[in-house]
Amino acid sequence: MPRRRVIFHIDVNSAFLSWTAVQLMNEGHPDIRLVPSVVSGDPNDRRSIVTAASIPAKKAGIKTAEPVSLALRKCPGLIVVKGDWEWYRRCSEGFIEICRRYSPILQQFSIDECFIDMTLRNWGEDPADVATRLKDEIKNTLGFTVNVGIGSNKLLAKMASEFEKPDKVHTLWQEEVPEKMWPLDVRELLWVGKKTEEKLKMYGIHTIGDLAGRSIGSLTRLVGKKFAAQMLENANGRDDSPVETEVPEAKSISAERTFPNDIGTEKDIDRALFNVACIVAHRLRRARFHTACISVFIKYRDFSVVQKQRQISQPTDITAVILNEARAMVSDIWDRESPIRQIGLGVSKLTHENVVQMSLFEDPQMEYFREWDRKYDEDKSRNEDARLLAYERKKHND
Repeated sequence: MPRRRVIFHIDVNSAFLSWTAVQLMNEGHPDIRLVPSVVSGDPNDRRSIVTAASIPAKKAGIKTAEPVSLALRKCPGLIVVKGDWEWYRRCSEGFIEICRRYSPILQQFSIDECFIDMTLRNWGEDPADVATRLKDEIKNTLGFTVNVGIGSNKLLAKMASEFEKPDKVHTLWQEEVPEKMWPLDVRELLWVGKKTEEKLKMYGIHTIGDLAGRSIGSLTRLVGKKFAAQMLENANGRDDSPVETEVPEAKSISAERTFPNDIGTEKDIDRALFNVACIVAHRLRRARFHTACISVFIKYRDFSVVQKQRQISQPTDITAVILNEARAMVSDIWDRESPIRQIGLGVSKLTHENVVQMSLFEDPQMEYFREWDRKYDEDKSRNEDARLLAYERKKHND
């Protein structure tokens, strides 16, 4: 009889706030998790945004990504503390180290969550008992709580970990999907964003169960072929992706643009750089990579090439971050006079680690950048589907 897959998804509860609370308690301060409190960049900067909020703060109506100034108007007694990236990194490493003891087949999904494959480690014991032991060990050793979701694949495990919080263990096996997952709002399904939610609800798809019962054809008309197929699989609890312990073979991603006529104005060069940055960042996100090294090159009319690369402190897949780094490097290597025949941008040092950047603590536009990327990816996917459909029709007619 084949073994049933057993996948755990471990997610730190309110990671940045919990980790900051542990740090402050180690210094003799009260537990900020018990009172209205938030983590931000510079608490004295009114442009700073909320990156994490305590449960009491959330009950006061405070949301992540909103300006601290607005949060203070909602709750005048709010405690605002500054994030400490190095401390967060240490907490993350400690949490991952404990999880790895339970299974070496581990995939870090972000700084505060990971998957582990327990299939070969779980004979003769209830998976929920093992998960509870793991959860309690993290709490007793490191001082913060996690949720553990258990399922027969990564999707179900992650969905389960989002159930009631904090400090809980939940299961979501395939046979439990109709009871536990289908009644949930469609927005709760992994990869369904706000815009997709609005589009689905306009057509009467309000729950995950509503989505699971739709035909691929009707969904394709709404969101494109690829995304429709993925959503339908996910809504029915199906996911055969492995827990990846290593980065795949891809070493770099790049794109370049050659001009029919040499260009020599800052505006034209910046427009070309923007175009290749969009392409490279889209390919990164499609492959679920982040980059820690960005490079640019320019080729002059005499075919001489000048290039530069720069490493960044936290891996990213955000177009705006990649573009700004590339702009700075082009500014360093272009003399602002010589016409350019070709420009290129590449990224390397690829990782699946989805580290939240420190700029999230300071830049209130970061959420806008992420939303812009999401729309770009959706549009790109729809255009690709349209071209494929046109090709298939032509091939059939021929």
